[in-house]
Amino acid sequence: MLVTLTGGSGAGKTTLAAALAATAPRVPAQVLHGDDYYFRTVGQGVWAPDETGVPRLDVGDPRSQDLKRLSHDSDTALAHVPVVIVDGLFARRVVPRTTCARFDVFVDLPADLRLARKIQRKCLRDGFPLDVLLRNYLDHRRAAHDRYVEPVRADCDLTVDGSLPADDLAQQVWSVIRAKGLIRDS
Repeated sequence: MLVTLTGGSGAGKTTLAAALAATAPRVPAQVLHGDDYYFRTVGQGVWAPDETGVPRLDVGDPRSQDLKRLSHDSDTALAHVPVVIVDGLFARRVVPRTTCARFDVFVDLPADLRLARKIQRKCLRDGFPLDVLLRNYLDHRRAAHDRYVEPVRADCDLTVDGSLPADDLAQQVWSVIRAKGLIRDS
């Protein structure tokens, strides 16, 4: 079974992915993180110069992610484990070539809370410059979310409230998946 977690940056996708993997009805479950699939070389993906002229990858654009490699890796994982969980801004775009049950989740959280979480994680914990993060958000990321991430909500099987505890959300997701007959406890 393939479970995708899509939603804005800071919505809680990675935290929910860990909770889902820990409580998967069929174990083992493997998690693939969308952040691991961004292109790293200029010429692949969408690059734009920053204020100093240094090219930077636009991680808010799905064309900056190697979705072919992510789809390949999800197919490979599905051949070896019963549950694969893919989290990321563009996780819903992953199309496995194998035939399997699939369940798409949109992790929802208001923009102000997503931004606060991102500031906590990137700036306070990791030391990223706050002025750069805010400028990126105002100049690019907010519009990119509205253009690329938010429309996916309508295509997902379930929308969950990212402000709730991840363990509660994992129970909710597995409960709906079971109710739809997509998976059974082993």
